Order: sequence, then C-alpha cells, then structure tokens
Amino acid sequence: MSKPLVIVESPAKARTLARLLGDDYRVEASVGHIRDLPENASEVPAAIKDKPWGRMGVDVENAFQPYYVVPRDKAARIRDLRAAMKDVPEVLLATDPDREGESISWHLREVLKPTVPVRRIQFHEITEEAVRRALDDARDIDLQLVDAQESRRIVDRLYGYMVSPVLWKKVQTGLSAGRVQSVAVRLVVEREEARRAFRRSTFWGLEARIQASDASFTATLVRTPAGRLASGKDFDPATGQLRDAATQALDEVGATRLRELLAEQLPWTVTTVDERPGSQGPSAPFTTSTLQQEANRKLGFSADRTMNAAQRLFQEGMISYHRTDSTSLSDRAMQESADAIRSLYGAEFYGGPRHYKTKVKNAQEAHEAIRPTDFGRTPQRLGAGAGRDEINLYELIWKRAVASQMADARLSRTTLEITASAPDGDYVFTASGKAVTFAGFLRAYVEGSDDPAAELGDQETILPRLSVGDRVERDGALSLAGFEAKSHETTPPARYTDASLVKRLEEDGIGRPSTYASIISTIERRGYVWRQGKALVPTFTAFAVTHLLKQHFAALVELGFTGQIEENLDEIAKGERERNAFLTSFYEGDSARDWPGLRPLVENETQIEYPVVDLGRHPETGVPVVIRIGRFGPYVQIGEGEGATNASVPEDMPPADFTLDQAIELVESRARGPASLGTDPASGLPIYLMTGRFGPYVQLGETPEKGSATKPRRASLTRDDSPATLTTERAIELLSLPRLVGADPTTGEEIVANFGRYGPYVKRGSEFRSLTADSQVFEVTLDEALELFRQEKPSRRRGAATVIRELGPHPTSGSGLKLLEGRYGPYVTDGTTNASLPKDLQPDDLTLERAVELLLAREASGSKGRPRRTSGGNGAGRRGSTARKRRA
Repeated sequence: MSKPLVIVESPAKARTLARLLGDDYRVEASVGHIRDLPENASEVPAAIKDKPWGRMGVDVENAFQPYYVVPRDKAARIRDLRAAMKDVPEVLLATDPDREGESISWHLREVLKPTVPVRRIQFHEITEEAVRRALDDARDIDLQLVDAQESRRIVDRLYGYMVSPVLWKKVQTGLSAGRVQSVAVRLVVEREEARRAFRRSTFWGLEARIQASDASFTATLVRTPAGRLASGKDFDPATGQLRDAATQALDEVGATRLRELLAEQLPWTVTTVDERPGSQGPSAPFTTSTLQQEANRKLGFSADRTMNAAQRLFQEGMISYHRTDSTSLSDRAMQESADAIRSLYGAEFYGGPRHYKTKVKNAQEAHEAIRPTDFGRTPQRLGAGAGRDEINLYELIWKRAVASQMADARLSRTTLEITASAPDGDYVFTASGKAVTFAGFLRAYVEGSDDPAAELGDQETILPRLSVGDRVERDGALSLAGFEAKSHETTPPARYTDASLVKRLEEDGIGRPSTYASIISTIERRGYVWRQGKALVPTFTAFAVTHLLKQHFAALVELGFTGQIEENLDEIAKGERERNAFLTSFYEGDSARDWPGLRPLVENETQIEYPVVDLGRHPETGVPVVIRIGRFGPYVQIGEGEGATNASVPEDMPPADFTLDQAIELVESRARGPASLGTDPASGLPIYLMTGRFGPYVQLGETPEKGSATKPRRASLTRDDSPATLTTERAIELLSLPRLVGADPTTGEEIVANFGRYGPYVKRGSEFRSLTADSQVFEVTLDEALELFRQEKPSRRRGAATVIRELGPHPTSGSGLKLLEGRYGPYVTDGTTNASLPKDLQPDDLTLERAVELLLAREASGSKGRPRRTSGGNGAGRRGSTARKRRA
C-alpha cells in the first residue's frame, strides 16, 4: 500500500522529518513558494498584459483578484510533486506554522489539485513527539490565515508598484518604496538628521582616585556650594546649552582652580554610606525580535545572518520555531529546563517555574518562545556537523532559555558621599558600587546592551567597606592617590544598528519581527544605508527619498501606518474583517479611519518637485547650497539655473558629518580645477590631485575630451594619505601601482600588490590575499607573498566571496563546484560560470545535481557574469525571496 505524502518547504526540513517518521511516510519538499505574483513583464499572463493594472498582477477593478504565476524554475518541482502524489492515500501539508506557511500550503493544494484527502499539520519544533502530535491533530487549511497573508502580499505589491515609479521619475531610476522598508529608512534618516542638528558641548569635572587598604575607587565631584554640577544629560543636543540655569558647567580654568583649592582642604570626610540589598531577574526567553537584537550585540550578526542560522537550527530539529512573538514556554520545556538547571548549577539556582508575557504591539502569541528542543543538549554537545554560526547562536538560545527559569541574582548596591569642606562651603564627591552576593541566573547568561557605557556600568564594581566619619588624607588608611580635572564632551544620538533598529521597529509595531531581517537587507541592498562598523548610515539618496515621501505621501510613512495595517491583517486572520473591504479602504481611502487612500495619493504625482537636501546658504553670496541625486549619485549644487556649480559627494560621506563648509570647498575645488603636484620625471606628464565620487585621487596627464578612448592613469589615495600633505614622490609611488612583487617559482604566475575596494592585497592569477597594512603594498617580499597564498583564505563577512562548502567535481568537466557567499548572496560556481541560488533554495539544501542544473541554465542564458541577487521593495519580504528582481 502506498504511503501518505508529507510536503514541507525545504529539503533540509524534509530530511529531518523523514528521519523521524521512518518508512511509514514519504516526505518531499516544495523548495519554498511554488507560485507568486508576476515578478517581471515576461511573467505577466497574456490575458492581462494590456490592462492598466496588468504589470502589478492584481486586478484593482475586480475585488483585487491576484494573478499568480508559476516561475519557470518551479515547473520541474511541480511535476515531481504530482508524480509523488500518484496512488497515495492522502497528502499532509507540513509547512511552517505561521501565516506564510499556511499560504504555501494553500498554493500547493491549488496548484497540485490532489484527488485524495488533503490535511494540514503544523508543529513548532521538529521532534518525534511534536510531529506525532501534529499528525493526530491534522486539520483543514485555515482560509482566514490565508486571506490575511494574501492581503499582506497584495497591499505590499500595490504600495511598491505604485509608489516606486514616482521615485524613479523624481529621484533616481531603480529605487524602491515599501510599506515597511520606507518607514525603516525614515527612522534611520531622522536619526541622522538629529546627529546633523546636534551641537557638541564640552564641560569639565573633577575625579579623585582614593586608595583604601584593600582596594581603590574613583569618586566624582557632583555638588559645590553654588549647586549641582552639570553632566552630559543636562545639555540641549540642539543648542549645546544647559537646559537648567541652576546647574553649573565647569570649564578648564574653573576645574583646575577647584582642584587646587580642594587639594588643600584635606582631610575630606565620608559623610554618607548607603548600602541597599537588591535583586535582578532574568530576561524572558527569546522572541524573533530579541534574538536578532542580542545576536547583533553579542555576536555581531546582522538580522539576516541570525535568521539564516536559526532557520538551519530549526530544520535540523535543534530549536523550536524561530518566527514567534511569544515569550512563553510549554510545561514540558519548563520541566526540562528545571532538570538542566539542577543538574548543571545546583538546586539553589532554580527559580521557576517562571511565566512571561510579551509587551510588544501587535504580538501574535500562538507559538512558544525560541528554545532548545532538548535542554539536555548543551552547546558543547551540539555536534561537529554544525556550522560556527549555528553553534554560536544555539549557545545564545540555550543560555537565555535556561537563564529565564533560574533564580534572581542578589546584589548589594553601595553609594558613598565624601565631603571636602572649604571656606566657601561643602564640595561633595560620590562613588557607587555593586557587588553580586548570589549569582543566580548570571551564572548562565548576562544580557547585552545597545549602549556600551551602560553595559560597562552593569559590571560588578566593589567598593571598600567604609564608615561615616572615615577621613581621606594625604597618607593613611584612606588616602588621596590621584586628583585630576577631566574634560568631557556630549555625544550625538547613536546611529541605529541592526539591534537598535529592530528594537525600535518592534516598539512602534512596524511590520513583523519575522520580516525585519529582509527589511534591513533590502534597504542596504537598495543603497539607502551602508554600514560603518555595526552602525547603519543613511545615504543622501535615503534623505531625498524620505523628504519626498514625508512631504507628498506622509500618510504612507507615518510610524503608526504599518501598525494599523498589521492590526487589520490580524482582524482578517481572526475572521473579524472581510478581505475585500480592507483592500478597498487601503486602495481608495477610508474617511472613517482618516486614511486618504493609496490611489488618490499617487495620482497627485504631477505636483511633486524634485527633492533636494538643503545644506544652507553660501555665507558670501547667499545662494542656496543643496544636495541633489543624479544619475551617478549625490552631488552638491551651489546656486540655481545656468549659473549653478556642482561637484560629486564622496560615496562614503555620512550625511551628518558633511558640513556646509565642506560642501562649498568641494564645489570650489572642482571649479579651481585639479591641483598640480608637479611633473612625472619618467614621462614628463603633469601630476594632478583631484576629487571624485569615490574620494581624492591622483592623475597622470590631462583629462581627455569626453568620449575619448584613452584614459589617463589614476590612483586613489589610501587611508594614510592626506590631500593637504601629499607630495609628488608619494603620488608617483601610488601611480606606479600595481607593483610587481615577483613570479611564483612553481606556476610562473606573476604576483602583484595593489590597493582595492577592501584594502591592500596581493594577487596571483585569480587569487587574492589581504595585507594587514597599506605600507605592505610597497614592502611585501616574494617569500612573504608566497606564504600568504599557502595559507587558507580567511573568510570575509562581507565583500569578496567566501566558500560555504565544496560540492564535488562536475560530472562532465571534472572541475570542482563550490557554493560561495558573495556580496549579493549565495551562488554556485565551477570557476568559469556563476549561478545565483533560486529564491527558495536554502544553501544547506543545495545538492551537486541541483548545482549542475543551475550552471547549465546560466550557460544557456548566454551570461557567465557575477550573479546579482535582488529582491523587491515591498518591505515585508517573503521567505527566501532574494534571487529574482521585484520592481516594487
């Protein structure tokens, strides 16, 4: 008798499930979505090509009927699934337990059209117990959840396809708008605007280093007879002035004078000793959002990297489902964690059972929190087959889940006041300390912080035991070991990181935590932000787009807008609102909800002017100085009309750091023409110092006429070079690159040294190795270069492609196939042809046979170039949707 057919999304999940179910079931993978709205013009059905809404694939004139198409790369998979259904007694759809999983199951049923019973099963962890329970509880597909998910898809398609063309016309071709991504960009831009408006303040303080017999500590002057001394929080960030005139801000002269005065007032006296016991409770187990935040803080992972690792852990049955808003644990999980705590730490460290409830907006708490499927599987027992990302993330998840059920940490907090009495009154110093008297959950886990200073302050600081009346003297049991005046500066608001942006999106109910990784990935890929360390820095393009949207589409980028959409989708999922009524109000408007409607907003596009970023006015001429976005990126423009002058803005210039004076100098420098550094003695050609969109560079010879085939030799300045001090000799040295280091004695290949996008390197054939310092480009020897090539190439988180794994030899050519992680995502290569992974194919699921198919398809298309993976600007993202370009 034939076996029931179970269909899941990914081959990795299918393998794990097949291992648990044994020979009683056949398990197949759909490899993600099997159909979607048309992604490009070639996929639009002929019947709707001539419709005004045809390119969107949504009939806005007929109840918002979507037109789904099956991508060419899914046709073979559908044939395989139909073949697998032959003679089976039933089909069980076991896609992920959320709205998108419900939608995938519905699409499978609609496309495959089984003639046997079809049931839906769902489980939140891939364990035998959970899967068997799911089989017992099999049900019909929940069409309300499907309606909610498809409504989300349609809303995002309408938003992206209707608003993005406005950006193409008014800002720059290729830009995208999205329901969630545009609000995320707005947040990043407004934080940068706050940094631009910030006015730095400098103030001084006094710190006394006091030595006791068993320890030393620092006490800070906080009060004088004239009142409280100012700290950073007392200054207005917009003006740099004190908020409260009653506080004092010391300058260097005043601080130095006080130091000299108080040093003469010894002995000082301990006037207050305040010791208070306290406790600190553990944080809840991870939700999707808090996992992304903590992995960014502690591991430096982007949100996308976190979700990819979590997906692999879930598919291998290591953790529960990782797309969840819930902070609760099942009774079984709490019992297992209690056993683990007692076994590993002792009975006194168990503080459960603890129950948590999420506090975020629009939470969906149908699932459990993210936790290990087996608390007895400690991070040390995860297994050698797991990747490093999975091991690090699993350790974070295991520790956080265990700590959530542990006892409170018990603390002792101490505050000291030390008074120096002077002729004009008392000067008060304070010192604070914290000691852990019982570690409790801290034995397992310490939470990270977005503020390094706050995180530092959470560390244990133990003060010596002092009593009121103790005296600080020059020499003695309590002595003044150091006394100095210190300068302090206020700091601008910190730029968003993955962690802090995810936290803000969740707090404001913007989108869903399961979409945050794709949102951040999209705004980075679309050129709205770039990374400076962990910080997300907006581009001037992001400024222009945000200003346009806020001015002409304000309702679409209001912080509460996406939250209202999510509430409506929740109502549809619960059967409390009808799908078509919601879509009609979104598209046409709803006066009762004070919503103008997408269509009326977009139809006013003719009134929209080209956006600019205003930098101010020229101090001498009074003409406006603005930044515009052109075909090749942002540029400064001074003045208007035919008399306007302009210059490109360097691509790595953070908007908050770009001042009016810098903008004027950039344009005036271009108007003056290139600065001559001298003459190259070898060629007799002049050497010029110039500035372009990628920063300052040197050029040998004159700039040719536009369209000329000849190009002068050019070389960018390095990080150690300054345009103000650049010499002719240094310019000649830079222009001599690439430098020939020598030839490999084995292969005869030349080895050269040069500077590239990611810094200094040496190159042999198609192989590169990074150098550690700019100076090595001119100093590295042949032996040193050869030693670098003998070493395994270090992985690079972003930039040059890194090998994920070796796939084996090509069955025809014999060349080795590799799966690599490139700038635009994972792809497979045989050394000659590159092919991106399809949008629903996870790297872990790629087989040698599938890799060969991808390469053959790529070769048949006539293209062998670098794969570029792009995804749509719908903002909410679709699981794995990174391969095929979506116009919205």
